[in-house]
Amino acid sequence: MTTATIKATDWVDGKRSLWAMGLLVPLMPFIAWGLVSLTGWGLFWWFGPVFFYGLVPLADYFVGDDKTNPPESAVAKLEEDRYYRYVTYAFIPLQYAATILGAWVAVKGGLNWAEMLGLVFTVGLVNGVGINTAHELGHKKENIERWFAKITLAPVAYGHFFVEHNRGHHVRVATPEDPASSRMGETFWSFLPRSMIGSLTSAWELEKVRLQREGKSVWHWQNHNLQAWAMTVVLFAAISAVLGPVALLFLLVQAFYGASVLESVNYLEHYGLLRQKQADGRYERCEPRHSWNSNNTVTNLLLYQLQRHSDHHAHGTRRYQSLRHFEEAPQLPSGYAALIPVTYIPTLWFMLMDRRVVEHFKGDLSKANLQPAKRAALMARYHRPQVFAKAA
Repeated sequence: MTTATIKATDWVDGKRSLWAMGLLVPLMPFIAWGLVSLTGWGLFWWFGPVFFYGLVPLADYFVGDDKTNPPESAVAKLEEDRYYRYVTYAFIPLQYAATILGAWVAVKGGLNWAEMLGLVFTVGLVNGVGINTAHELGHKKENIERWFAKITLAPVAYGHFFVEHNRGHHVRVATPEDPASSRMGETFWSFLPRSMIGSLTSAWELEKVRLQREGKSVWHWQNHNLQAWAMTVVLFAAISAVLGPVALLFLLVQAFYGASVLESVNYLEHYGLLRQKQADGRYERCEPRHSWNSNNTVTNLLLYQLQRHSDHHAHGTRRYQSLRHFEEAPQLPSGYAALIPVTYIPTLWFMLMDRRVVEHFKGDLSKANLQPAKRAALMARYHRPQVFAKAA
């Protein structure tokens, strides 16, 4: 019996209880704190990067991929099951507790510079992954979930993501106009400021246009950017009022790192992929082939199946537990947890991904999203559509 023929009453989500694994991420600072307390070894403040970039890829390797899809007949019931929502809701208080703990340790813990750096990365990872929780909640229609998304973005000071991702990135994805879609030949380090600045200015412009249509100033309190940023100001000010200016410095640095984690994910999700323009000058509809996917089981459990990115772009409001694998979607060589550090090393990233872009477009790089300054060099090196045509 195939997945397509299974009745909704017969199908069971075998990973249902495992989705709570996502809560391990906001618990990382507490685990680090416990290990430091037990051993006296301050280097355990590096637990976050070791766990996320080391242990998770290792678990992905041994557990393997999961390409199973829920049958469409089961999706309605699956999405009505509130357990899946409560798993994402539970992330938020743990995230705030982790942020406050991190600020307290930064001020009161007597850490040396290496331990402090580990603490910054561990807490920054919590809030960087928190953007993914906000991503899941911000796409939903329920007003409470949309507010939860803004609350989740406050500790990472990236509230404008709520606006830009939904109304900017999802409209312009896999086009040269999208600051959050990376180009083949573009390093992460050139993409990072382009995406950060471009996303910020886009979010502001989107809200300006929306509010003007309603006859309101861009500075109106209903500006979603201002609402989200105000939450950050209140949170950071409250913690700093209690713990002092060192806490504020810690919060700002971990927030920047957390935001960079989100941008590294943006970088790898659509690298080199391009939607083609139609005869009327508009871009074709976003299809599974316009996003890089991964079915690594453990990372998908931790990130609420963000790696099934193709289905997410096709059905933005579809909940994480219902997202599907598509055979036609281009596949990453590993999961996000393993690839984020690779994005920081341009030579290694290009070696790993450029040939995959070439294979995806069957040697026709005129159909790829290329870094303008490197277009001629990339075309000269890789553009070989005739080779793929002969092989076919």
